[in-house]
Amino acid sequence: MGVTLIVKCTQCGDLTLSAKGQKTKICPYCGTNINLLKAQKLVASNTAFEASEILRKLKSEQKINHNKFIGHA
Repeated sequence: MGVTLIVKCTQCGDLTLSAKGQKTKICPYCGTNINLLKAQKLVASNTAFEASEILRKLKSEQKINHNKFIGHA
């Protein structure tokens, strides 16, 4: 197993996982073909499981911050 990255979609801004060395990926949220050489890389992890756990936490934090911004608890 290789390094797993958390990258930001260049179109919708949502976060997704990709393998290091992978050149493109289809965003599972908006369908955009992400050029991984140009996409913002947020985290690199040694295991896919660890990257998945980090991604889950990041998405949870995004949801909390979004709800605070729009006035929800």
